[in-house]
Amino acid sequence: MPRLAAENNNLPPSDEKPGQGLATVAELLYLFNLLLLPGIAFIILLLVYMRYRNTSPPLAVCHLRQTVSASIWAGVMLVLVNALIILLGGYDSPSTWIVVILYFTTIHATLILLGSLGLAKAMANKHYHFPLIGRSCSGE
Repeated sequence: MPRLAAENNNLPPSDEKPGQGLATVAELLYLFNLLLLPGIAFIILLLVYMRYRNTSPPLAVCHLRQTVSASIWAGVMLVLVNALIILLGGYDSPSTWIVVILYFTTIHATLILLGSLGLAKAMANKHYHFPLIGRSCSGE
């Protein structure tokens, strides 16, 4: 009788839940939007969300919804910071650097930390919602 591939390679059986791969992709695109490809990764995330929001397992939908929402909040906060800089005297003002440094050490770093936590949860087959800005997912 043939043995399973996992038995032949001494690999543990896969515990992947339906939607785990898509949940992980959503979290990675969120982090890429914040760190590597701002705007481009957000557009890709929106396209993935629009394509899979109605047909994916609850785990994937939860992570997709959370990352799109958090990305929109991150964009809104970036616009607000730019408005604050302009109100405080423009980009030539010394206060500009204070605002920029405070933004990146508090808001941006927090969004990256929460995105990393979301990625860990997606890789562990668990639902996740962002504190304060995310809604609870069914199945949590």
